[in-house]
Amino acid sequence: MPIDERPETFHVTTDEQLRAVSNLTRHRIMAVLRFEPATITQIAERVGLAKGSSSYHVRLLERAGLVTVVRTRKVRGVTERYYAMAARAIVLPDPGAGQPDVLMRHAVADLEAAPVDGERHVQLAHLRLTEEQFAELGARLEALADEYRELSDPSLPDASLAFALFRPAPREQAEGDSQ
Repeated sequence: MPIDERPETFHVTTDEQLRAVSNLTRHRIMAVLRFEPATITQIAERVGLAKGSSSYHVRLLERAGLVTVVRTRKVRGVTERYYAMAARAIVLPDPGAGQPDVLMRHAVADLEAAPVDGERHVQLAHLRLTEEQFAELGARLEALADEYRELSDPSLPDASLAFALFRPAPREQAEGDSQ
């Protein structure tokens, strides 16, 4: 399937798919494939893996349906495969109460691995909002992310945006869970 004909979204629905995206290395491989197809060798170089490890992780992602071969070419008698994300966006299921949020864990790991001398904008704000304000802020954040996603240029360096708008568990419940 040509990369321009990919579906807009791919919903992770099976345990195999969830296991595939839960791995930080595979998350980083999918980030490489977000904007343009790449070979196993190119993926290995960009993620900092051995080719064998890169191939292993890409095969798992392919088997789970998260990445796909979008073109091939012959190079010195060997077929070179170019992989791309199966869709423009991967949608994960909500983790459920008490379960780890894979997306946020990956975002924090990527933030911690980012160069310390690079420009970063990180903020935690504690808010008290009405239901309407909460919904409006969520919609505005999503619209802003969508707006800048449309402006993304694959020739420019990556920038990651992660946000989480949620209502924390009541303090009594949170304290009881930790005991």
